[in-house]
Parts: sequence; structure tokens; C-alpha cells
Amino acid sequence: LSSKNGTYYNGNLISEPTTLSDGDLIQIAFVQTFVFLSSDATMPMEPSPLLTEQHSKGTLLLDERSRRVWIKDQEVLPPLSVPQFRLLKLLYDNKAQVVSRQDLISTVWEDEEAMGVSDQALDALVRRLRDRLAPLNPKHEYIVTVRGYGLRLNDE
Repeated sequence: LSSKNGTYYNGNLISEPTTLSDGDLIQIAFVQTFVFLSSDATMPMEPSPLLTEQHSKGTLLLDERSRRVWIKDQEVLPPLSVPQFRLLKLLYDNKAQVVSRQDLISTVWEDEEAMGVSDQALDALVRRLRDRLAPLNPKHEYIVTVRGYGLRLNDE
């Protein structure tokens, strides 16, 4: 409250404490947007039979509904941040294809916010994501840089 660039609740500048409900949008200084979800709104955490079956194949696995990621039989914990998950999801949906840097930026930061995103910001996000995935399979590089174009997912 009373910050220099303001805090917005569902698009309106707030000046006093506000109670949040599921789905409310909180925006800080027009830089970062958050969606509020109460603890009652969480997804069930039991793995589905499909996930269990795919674990045995030793591949990287994503569950979009719960934003959970597994490498082999180990879940990536703590969960990936929203930008990390968006980046990995785009690569996962385009397995073995190179995704351009501009498409990565547009997807991760969404079109409206992507205008001011630098290559360094994308590189930092990729480095953090690689650091999160590496401990679960240190001998394999999941995110491969294709110089001058973008990235591709190298799933085992």
C-alpha cells in the first residue's frame, strides 16, 4: 500500500487493505501480475495412472493442471515458478522442435508484457530452469540452445 508505482486489485489502484477471493488479479507497479487462489482451490496431489505409467519410461513429464513436473520417477520440488513452468511447457509441447526466442518470450511473459523483456531476462530464466532440472538427472541436458534461433527440449 502507498507504494510509489501502486498496487492494483482487479485493475483498480488500492489504497487500503483488501480481502482477496479466488481468481482476483493483483498487479504490482504494472510489472508483475499475480492470480490469487485460496488453499481451498488447490488441485488433488495424487498422481494419475497415466503419470505413473509414463514415469516408468524415464522421461520428463508435465501435468499442466497441477503444474507438476517429474524427471524419471522424481518430482521437481519445490514446484517450478510460473515463468519456469510456462517455458518448459512450451518446449514440452514442441518436443524435438526448435522454439524461437521471440516465441519463448511471448509465451512466458505473455504478449502485452513481452515488449520490454530482454534477451538477458530470458537467458536468466533458462539458466534457473536448467539449474532446477539438473539435480534430478545430472548427466542429461533437457534444454538445448540452438545458437542464433532459440531452444528445444531434449527429452530422453
